[in-house]
Amino acid sequence: MKRNAIRKLPGVLAALFATGTLTAAAQGWEPTKSVEFVVPAGTGGGADQMARLIQGIVTKHNLMKQPMVVVNKGGGAGAEGFMDMKGSKGDPHKIIITLSNLFTTPLAQGTPFSWKDLTPVKMMALDQFVFWVNSAAPYKTAKEYTDAAKAAGPGKFKMGGTGAKQEDQIITVAVEKITGAKFTYIPYKGGGEVATQLVGKHVDSTVNNPIEAVEQWRAGNLRPLCVFDDKPMIYKTKVTATMAWSDIPTCKSQGMDVDYQMLRGIFMAPGVSKEQTGYYVGVLKKVMDTQEWKDFMEKGAFSQTTMQGDEYTAWVAKEEKRHEGLMAEAGFLAKK
Repeated sequence: MKRNAIRKLPGVLAALFATGTLTAAAQGWEPTKSVEFVVPAGTGGGADQMARLIQGIVTKHNLMKQPMVVVNKGGGAGAEGFMDMKGSKGDPHKIIITLSNLFTTPLAQGTPFSWKDLTPVKMMALDQFVFWVNSAAPYKTAKEYTDAAKAAGPGKFKMGGTGAKQEDQIITVAVEKITGAKFTYIPYKGGGEVATQLVGKHVDSTVNNPIEAVEQWRAGNLRPLCVFDDKPMIYKTKVTATMAWSDIPTCKSQGMDVDYQMLRGIFMAPGVSKEQTGYYVGVLKKVMDTQEWKDFMEKGAFSQTTMQGDEYTAWVAKEEKRHEGLMAEAGFLAKK
């Protein structure tokens, strides 16, 4: 009797797989309801654009059985989103895309949050920063611009950026210390708004991410002066009639030794399992294999650095220390 039952088992299993009864178990954990994709920033900026691209790719290519819903929670320089994730312990149906406010927001505001309150999933890329002016301005190099700002006197030239005491203002302070120029820094809610303000000449310059200003550059409204990296960007396809991303010189080559790239990474809530984390690692790997993702990387001139697991966790810990030093030097640390 037992031998007959054992002989029949393979056929029973095959039937169960065919009907889908054992599919979920065989594949491991999967979401059982909609996945909330938190953006700790406003709409139109780099993080928002990347999150919505990922959502679109997942939907188009049926990479998840459950829907993914992007939700912006940018209040308090992203503190709203981070605290929401911190309070969602063990919830595998939430993921968050992070930028450097992962470090700057708690350091500047004293928000009771740390990246250690999240579960690292995957670094998607590193984002560049470009020094931009309005194309109607006479300045062709960063030195010409900062020399003019210095000659005009403190606060006469306006620098627009996303948020206060965040990445854009950290870079601005670094530029001021090296060049002797002193800007009036004007914070906006997101990179899209920052680019619009520069097109409208409400500010004189910005240090926006490429993806946040590329359309205005292509339209001839903005001019890039330099990129804050130790080497030029790799993308050689022309964005305008005369220039590709690779044609933008480094700021270091123009006498400004400032190097800054920003994290574009995915985290989950605390207390989730390795199996649940692994599920999203797999989905994101499929996202990055698509042509849409590759096109987005070139459009936004991203550094295609990607990590996961222990390597990613170690990188985040090191980057937190670096930001603590940068924030201290700029005088942006919250008083204890």
